[in-house]
Amino acid sequence: MNFPISETDLRLMLRTGEDTFTQFKTEVKNAESLAEEMVAFANGKGGYILIGIAEDAHGAGKVVGVENLKSLNNHISNTASENCIPALFPQSQTLLVDDKPVVVIYIEEGNQKPYRTKSGKYLMRAGADKRSVSQEELSRMFQASGSYHIEELAIRGAAIDTELDRIKLYEYFEAQHEGKSVSAHLEETQQHFETFLNNLGIAQKQQLNLVGLLFFGKNPQRFRPVLEVKCVSFFGNELGDTTYRSSTDIGGGLDRQFEQSLGFIMINLHKQQPQGASFNSQGMLEISKVALEEALVNALIHRDYGKTSPIRVFVFQNRVEIVSPGALPNHLTVEQIKNGNAVPRNPILLSYATKLLPYRGLGSGISRILKEHPATEFINDSEGQQFKVILSRP
Repeated sequence: MNFPISETDLRLMLRTGEDTFTQFKTEVKNAESLAEEMVAFANGKGGYILIGIAEDAHGAGKVVGVENLKSLNNHISNTASENCIPALFPQSQTLLVDDKPVVVIYIEEGNQKPYRTKSGKYLMRAGADKRSVSQEELSRMFQASGSYHIEELAIRGAAIDTELDRIKLYEYFEAQHEGKSVSAHLEETQQHFETFLNNLGIAQKQQLNLVGLLFFGKNPQRFRPVLEVKCVSFFGNELGDTTYRSSTDIGGGLDRQFEQSLGFIMINLHKQQPQGASFNSQGMLEISKVALEEALVNALIHRDYGKTSPIRVFVFQNRVEIVSPGALPNHLTVEQIKNGNAVPRNPILLSYATKLLPYRGLGSGISRILKEHPATEFINDSEGQQFKVILSRP
């Protein structure tokens, strides 16, 4: 619905009652109470606060009108700027309905989430009411806003001395620095080893962070068991099937997860011989290996690491599904990523992926998937907080 709204729009909203996008108020004298409604809409998908509306016994809205419009509008403006953090900038209008003034406040979905009241309440809409924002949701909002990146946070217990795979790190460093050893670099720069790791962005003080754990940790799942890939190959086409061909859980670092997940998919797909090829020809994989690589590496790099769920890979008879935790960040749409637009959710992790995984980081991965395998669908599930890549099988 657009803003400003018409009297017809308002009457329709009154008939349908309160919902995720609509709140009725007979009056708003308490700034904290109004701020709670405002931040709940801003932390959700936005919505309308209708002032001068009571709720009847059937849940529909009944016009009662408001008094002292000038004072009310000043109250709305002051509450949005002084009782909402960050400040909100709502739009408002006054409609005369049945000769009674009704004030409509429109709160857009915020682009600086999370919002809170002056007293420190983080709220969001839940049906016709509001609720406290969960810790997981709060983390995702902070991450999406760029206030911090989960990948940078230290992993409690993942001590550098015991959990760092030094051989893997040393091989990586030498490959990136034309054979120069870590010891030579430390001697040349007069750095302490802990400072060196912190400067690489893979540790916080004496503990590995998420990037360090996933690329250079000895056993990432010891600290984050859910950061794995669950693979299942089904006989049929339904997720609810009670039988399956094969299943495995793949842990380890991101390089191992990538290689073994790709291997699982490939071994459960068919190879088809081109027309006229000899009997001894190897045949072509029914889904392009390039498309599979791109879809898998994107899932591993761009997943929401604040969500406590694994990546899932399903091989059905008619399709392959790769399901990554977390919807697209920062209001990105499927059409935008098809056109090469990207907002990295995990920038440090991405920088290492360009060196340790088959990933270039140019925003061209989705286009490459579609070029290699046009029969691919992308689903951004913002409600379920997941992103699906569905590659059809011939």
